[in-house]
Amino acid sequence: MLLCINANNTNVKFAVYDGEKPVGDWRLKTEAGRTADQYVVWLNQLMIMAGLDFKKITGAIIASVVPQAVFHLTMLCEQHLKTKPLVVGDPAVKLGIQVKMDIPVSTVGADRLANAVGGHITYKKPLVIVDFGTATTFDVADGEGNYLGGAISPGINLSVEILHSATAMLPRIAVERPNRVIGKSTTEAMQSGIFWGYVGLVEGMVQRITAEFGADLAVIATGGLAPLFVGVTPLIHHLDPEITMRGLVEIYRRNKN
Repeated sequence: MLLCINANNTNVKFAVYDGEKPVGDWRLKTEAGRTADQYVVWLNQLMIMAGLDFKKITGAIIASVVPQAVFHLTMLCEQHLKTKPLVVGDPAVKLGIQVKMDIPVSTVGADRLANAVGGHITYKKPLVIVDFGTATTFDVADGEGNYLGGAISPGINLSVEILHSATAMLPRIAVERPNRVIGKSTTEAMQSGIFWGYVGLVEGMVQRITAEFGADLAVIATGGLAPLFVGVTPLIHHLDPEITMRGLVEIYRRNKN
């Protein structure tokens, strides 16, 4: 079995695959100093509850945008799984696509590269992948799956928290779709500004990216808050919560074949 790990700024997601079939996935709040021993106790217990044998994991791949976490996650794999993990962004790890950026591949978000790979093997066309995570990212891949770059905006929850913490009278709110744009209370007004403001952000960015790319692009939404925005704008074509992990499975396959 293969263990795929995606460490972002909010959560670390662990997914176990039997071949290309997902058989379990779990999330843990990201703490850069969490040790390999802490990870293994947590993961082993959850796998037992899911009827899975921790000792049957024979390979691992890591994508992380938290550099401090990579060491401990690598130690988890090497010390407790007895396998050396592939780390996306390492020059020795083949992506199977070109990364057409002006900076080294190792400095591009590993999840963004995995998204491009996972998107291409499914959709086989030029893509914009909108990832509603800690940051809201827009990543562009051409018809061959090559990663062209994109844009990074503050994430929705981050914007909500700043709106609350930087003002004297605005409360902390939950992110949800309001029934109307013109809010009749402070909370409704904040929810409208956050929700419809991000819809406008997505629509505006997708239109500008498409114009600059010069051809139609399939728009894929992923990330924790993506389901909230699917169906409210015709510019989002697909919801794909597993695109990152599917990309990691494919990158692992390309390096082991």
